[in-house]
Amino acid sequence: MGGLRCAMLLVERLYDLTWRRVRHLGGVVLLTRSALARMVTPPFAVGEVIRQIESMGVRSTSLAATIALFSGAVLALQTAFTLERFGAELFIAEMVGLALVRELGPVLTALMVGGRVGAGITAELGTMNVSEQIDAMRSLGADPVRKLVSPRVWALVIGLPLLTMLADTTGVLGGMMVAMWELDLEPGFFMHRLLRRLEYGDLFSGLAKSVFFAVAIAVIAAYNGLRARGGADGVGRATTDTVVAIAITVLVIDFFLTKAFLLL
Repeated sequence: MGGLRCAMLLVERLYDLTWRRVRHLGGVVLLTRSALARMVTPPFAVGEVIRQIESMGVRSTSLAATIALFSGAVLALQTAFTLERFGAELFIAEMVGLALVRELGPVLTALMVGGRVGAGITAELGTMNVSEQIDAMRSLGADPVRKLVSPRVWALVIGLPLLTMLADTTGVLGGMMVAMWELDLEPGFFMHRLLRRLEYGDLFSGLAKSVFFAVAIAVIAAYNGLRARGGADGVGRATTDTVVAIAITVLVIDFFLTKAFLLL
């Protein structure tokens, strides 16, 4: 009897956990639909979008550039060490550049900037929610999704691809510096080989990924913020959940988008 009861409790707990995850996913999907619909219908909160771009995008430039610079340098260092075994050092430009533009640039930027920005969005909206400011907004006839969510989605959709381009550039520069120091390659030779191999499709795939990442980051962060309960402790838990959810979602989306772009 004891074993049967433990099994039933386990099944019940798994059911509750699965049901909560399904409800959470459904809520995120519905919020995504609402936010995207309000993004393309007037009135447009242009001033708020610009303010959010400055807050979430401009203030993240140093973070994105620093991470990309050293990521490109480490990637080039490891690539040079491996290629030297096969006498193929000249291919370092193609390997580093394509890896950064197609994968590392958009993914690392989304993970790092998404963690910073997502935590900020959840903390801000969660504080407004637990202090009943959002309820007051609804009572006055304002739409929280239009006022609070859509401008942040717009800001990330505009800002994250630009940050990805910055990360790609600084990452390539980091890789080029390592190639100069470790392999004595000329900068012009490095860039010539990279640009000869790089195609518009490579750039498009990386920037297209960043747009999907931006929508996912903004919506997940806003959803957790709007659902925060329990005062400061609840806001803290929601912020932690946001960072974890963003990291997992970015990697999952990246896998499926990579597969889709390779089939094109």
